[in-house]
Amino acid sequence: MLIFFFLLREGFPTLGQVSISQLFNQRWYPIEDLFGILPLISGSLIVTISSMIIALPFGIGTAIYIGEIAPKNVKEILKPMVEVLAGIPSVVLGFIGILVLSPFLRTFFNLPTGLTSLTGSILLALISIPTIVSIGEDALYAVPNSYRKAAYALGATQWQTIWHIVLPAARSGLLNAVMLGIGRSLGETMAVMMVTGNAPTLFSGFDAFISPVRTMTATIASEMGEVAGGSTHYHILFFIGIILFIFSLVINILSSTFSNRPKRGNDQVTS
Repeated sequence: MLIFFFLLREGFPTLGQVSISQLFNQRWYPIEDLFGILPLISGSLIVTISSMIIALPFGIGTAIYIGEIAPKNVKEILKPMVEVLAGIPSVVLGFIGILVLSPFLRTFFNLPTGLTSLTGSILLALISIPTIVSIGEDALYAVPNSYRKAAYALGATQWQTIWHIVLPAARSGLLNAVMLGIGRSLGETMAVMMVTGNAPTLFSGFDAFISPVRTMTATIASEMGEVAGGSTHYHILFFIGIILFIFSLVINILSSTFSNRPKRGNDQVTS
């Protein structure tokens, strides 16, 4: 609440200095007093959604493999590796993106530049996957082993047991993993700022996925150190922070809602 109050105090004056039509415009160019934040919101959503499309199958699939399929000796190797990946600083991944991933994508897609939303999406997926894997594997581990034994006793295969028994039982934990992965992608700054090209362009079709974009977090990080305190530009950057805060709050509320939702008799039938 104190953080939100501080953001409101610094960002709310924006509404008295810039009209709503100017604020939700398609042009962000503060030098000419153009403060349209729609391209920044668009860039954040493009990068976040694309990264989760990449991260979800790899993250959930890896969690299932480690938790349900991998032999014990393999699991003892993979689990610490995932934890190590989660601890790699994002700026290091940003350097890898600039030196390796960006030139590869530029050559592969024959683009003018490799600093695009796709590059940022892939890096954000790499950042989110360890979080999804770690929390997802813990959720699968929390499913009682008696559920699996009962399924095997009824003649179910390993995949049928995973798909019809374990995953539904671990649904709330897996949803928490996904929501935290989304929050991790939405709030990431350094890696995105380094590899997305930082061009405030509005979504205009599928070409936007291979074009430079600018996210809200990158805008705050790159411009906050250069603005005059109390200026219109200063207050608008805090207003962008309010929008980010609201997005993160909605994600956490959804995660809490799904995790606390009562199950509709599935446990009784399974047991």
